[in-house]
Amino acid sequence: MDKNSEIIKTEIIRILNENGKIRGTELAKRVIKKVGNEKTVYREISALVESGDVEKKVHSRSHIEYELINLYESVNKQLINLHKEIEMIFNEISNFDVLNSSREFSFHERLRGIIHLIHVVQSTDGVMKLLSFYPAFKKDKMYSQINRRINDCWESIMNIITHQPEDDFLNEVLGNLRISQFGEKNLN
Repeated sequence: MDKNSEIIKTEIIRILNENGKIRGTELAKRVIKKVGNEKTVYREISALVESGDVEKKVHSRSHIEYELINLYESVNKQLINLHKEIEMIFNEISNFDVLNSSREFSFHERLRGIIHLIHVVQSTDGVMKLLSFYPAFKKDKMYSQINRRINDCWESIMNIITHQPEDDFLNEVLGNLRISQFGEKNLN
């Protein structure tokens, strides 16, 4: 399978994720607009139907609809995995807080630990922001639960930062986050 074929399949699935059911001509037109030619697009749609990823409903010769099979199950599985991941992250933050309180970590160990936790939460938060553009994900009840837990993670991180003995700990965290985003290679 060539790279272009994979891009076309991804675009077909993306459009079906956004719209649910869609007429065949509309689907093909939107995919062709982004990538591929008509023959290749229809071949990839047929391949997705044959593989069982996409369902084809023929109402008449001129009215054919496509939709992802078990979209709800697929969405729910992905959100369940994200929920498990954010729960593990929340537990990691709680464990860091307990260890930080019971032991004497050095300033740099605490700084590295907090920055690591921030990056992990940012990553999951970014995935949720991307998924927010797909109505199927936003409609699922797990979506709001995950967002609440992400907010809990941010609150816990800020609570840890504010209870550090150094007055400038937050400034150090922010300074190190900025440096890691814009390394010396990116500066002119």
